[in-house]
Amino acid sequence: MLRHFRAKHEKPAPSVQAAVESQGEGNRKERIDEVLVSMIVKDSQPFSIVDDDGFKYLVSILDPTYILPSRQTLKKMVDTKFTEEKEKAKEEVLRATGISLTSDMWTTVHMDSYLAVTCHFVDSQDKLSTVLLGVGQFSGSSTAANIAAVKTALMEEWGIRSKIRCLVTDAAANMIACANILQVRHTICIAHALNLVVIKAIDFPGFDEIRGRARKIVAYFRSSTVAKERLGTFQQQMGKPAHKLLQEVDTRWNSTYDMLARLYEQREPVGAALVSLMTDLPPLSSTEYQSMSECLCVLSPLKEATVELSAEKTVSGSKVIPLIRMLRHVITTNQQEVTDDKAAQLCTNLLGLMSERLCHYETASQMTLATLLDPRFKTMGFCNPSYAQNAVKRLTAECAAKVRDTAAPNTTPEPAESSSAAADNPGTGLWDLLDQRVMETRKVKSATANATVEVQRYLSEPNITRSEDPLQFWAQHKHIYPHLYMLSLCYLCTPASSVPCEQVFSKAGEVVSKKRNRLSPSTVEKILFLNKNQTT
Repeated sequence: MLRHFRAKHEKPAPSVQAAVESQGEGNRKERIDEVLVSMIVKDSQPFSIVDDDGFKYLVSILDPTYILPSRQTLKKMVDTKFTEEKEKAKEEVLRATGISLTSDMWTTVHMDSYLAVTCHFVDSQDKLSTVLLGVGQFSGSSTAANIAAVKTALMEEWGIRSKIRCLVTDAAANMIACANILQVRHTICIAHALNLVVIKAIDFPGFDEIRGRARKIVAYFRSSTVAKERLGTFQQQMGKPAHKLLQEVDTRWNSTYDMLARLYEQREPVGAALVSLMTDLPPLSSTEYQSMSECLCVLSPLKEATVELSAEKTVSGSKVIPLIRMLRHVITTNQQEVTDDKAAQLCTNLLGLMSERLCHYETASQMTLATLLDPRFKTMGFCNPSYAQNAVKRLTAECAAKVRDTAAPNTTPEPAESSSAAADNPGTGLWDLLDQRVMETRKVKSATANATVEVQRYLSEPNITRSEDPLQFWAQHKHIYPHLYMLSLCYLCTPASSVPCEQVFSKAGEVVSKKRNRLSPSTVEKILFLNKNQTT
């Protein structure tokens, strides 16, 4: 009775009364239902939350008139929302001029394999957009043919097969072979490429010993409660931050960097704690800490580059070539300044491996054209001037093709002289072939000349600053460089890494957990799709 009185007879605040009267009870319930679905999707909450006593009590206090839906009804609401959002996403993707894809695979705690595919494009507002096309359970062996079949089905479903400009994946052999089967341009995720380079570079005698001893020290403090407490005591006494030591993961070089950086930061309290604990584990010497410090200085630009590219929210693919150039420059400079033998060896290893394993980026058409079309870099981003000139020639050729495609619907009649000449020789066809080839040559020369002028005018303009958005530059100059603008839509949508897919799987780890082991693969896909693509 009290709930009925509050809902039907107690007068609410004027603002609430106005809102209720303007929306109506039906609209209000629909709105709350929509917010409830959004909460389930965004926070990875289980459907069973509507049966929890605490949640039901909270809702009854917030709105006594609202009746929570059942789990089955809530699931149907998620299905409906998925259908609506997918249609919206399809409409947006179909309007894109060019699309780049990223993909990756992931295994759940139940040993089920999932394949995620995301697409990236420049939308109608000249902003970079990302849409999760699908994240479905992958049955069968993860061969290149099977992966290609799944991606082909997704492309056909979304109607984007002809718009694919590039596929970004890790360096796994099946992913590379998949791109060959699909016959699309392929580039290796720069984060994975750098990871392989650094893992190989730090694998040499001397540095391995320091890493090994550091791992043992960290493992000791992370496994012993007494050691952990003693470390905290010395941290407080010495005025050091109460940071925990970090353990490395063999397959991720940045975890090695984090482990050594944290250990170097806490070297004094760690050394004091080891001595006071009377353990057989000796602390690192001052010479070893000096080597560690110089090696960390050498690796810090690589760490910064990885973090920057992984966190990029706008154009990133065009950064790859300039970034490699800057890394080589910084490492070369550090090589001349370091005094420790291990740091010098690390510099030598990094430069050699970067020249060997990262040089292909400067000749890959997708990356070179993206760099040229980025007004922050243009030709300044290239290490090799000859590669820059080749990229300019390629850009001019593609721009000429755009000029011809644009002019094709507006073909003008032949000059009057040709018409009169044809009238003088009616029906003979004697000069038809020659006249046709002359006109085609004139069109090609005209298109090439126009493209050359447009490209050179663009390249001669001053570069914008690195903090500016290149897509906004093209939005403001689309009428000045119309054909280059169209090319920018195709090439500046390429991401530098496959991080978007890895972010999907980070969220998937929250959805597919031990407490939610009965979710079907289709429900998992719908929740993840809405989590990444929901517009409201």
